[in-house]
Amino acid sequence: MRFPTPLVPARLIRRYKRFLADVELEATGEVVVAHCPNPGAMLGLQEPGMRIWVEPNNDPRKKLKFGWRLAELPDGHLAGIDTSVPNRVVAEALAAGKITEAAEWETVRPEVPYAEKSRVDFLLSGNNKPDVYLEVKNVHLRRDGNLAEFPDCVTARGARHLDDLAAMVGEGHRALMLYLVQRTDCGRFDLARDLDPNYAEAFVRASRAGVEAICYGTSISTEGVTLGASIPVIA
Repeated sequence: MRFPTPLVPARLIRRYKRFLADVELEATGEVVVAHCPNPGAMLGLQEPGMRIWVEPNNDPRKKLKFGWRLAELPDGHLAGIDTSVPNRVVAEALAAGKITEAAEWETVRPEVPYAEKSRVDFLLSGNNKPDVYLEVKNVHLRRDGNLAEFPDCVTARGARHLDDLAAMVGEGHRALMLYLVQRTDCGRFDLARDLDPNYAEAFVRASRAGVEAICYGTSISTEGVTLGASIPVIA
C-alpha cells in the first residue's frame, strides 16, 4: 500500500480530541492541525516533540489539509498510526496470496455483513472449502522489548468480534483473527490483558471455540506500508 501523496516530516506538538493533532512542519516551521486517524490510546506514539510524518492534500472536500501517517521511533524504526491502513495492506496481501493461512480460497469479499450487527473484514470462499471469516486488528502498542500487544485501550467492539467469529466456527466455518503489527521494532505478539481484561477473556473463549489467531508484521517506509513476516503469537 503506497501513500497517494509524498509524506512530509513534522514535529508533534499535541494530540487532542482523539482525532486532531497540532504539528509543526519541519520545512517551514508552520504550525498546522492534522487529522489523527486513530481512535485508540496510542500509548508511546503521541509524545510531544516526536518526529512524525504527515500527508498533505489539496482535496477541497477535506477541512484539514494534513493527515498524520507515521511516527518515528528509536533506532530508525517507524510506526503507522492510521488504523485504516491494515485492511488495505491485508487486501493487497490476500490478492497476492501472501498470507499463508488464507491462500487457498479463490474469492475474497470485503466488509460482508454477518452475525447480528457486524461486518467481517474479509470473507474468503471457494475451492470447495469452508468459508473463512477473517477479521483484522491494528497493533501498534509496545511496552516491553520487542513484544507487540493488543489492545491499547478497552475495546468492547473487539470483544464482540471475537464472539461473532466463534459463532461462525460453531456453524461449520473457519475463522481467523489477524493481528497486523504496524511498527517495525516488534518480533512477538501477546494480549495486553491488563488494559482490557474483558477482551482477553473473549480471546480465550474464541480460541477454545476454534478461532485461529495469527499475526504478521509490516514493512514501513515514508512511501508506504506492506505485509511483513509472520510473528509468533504468545497468547
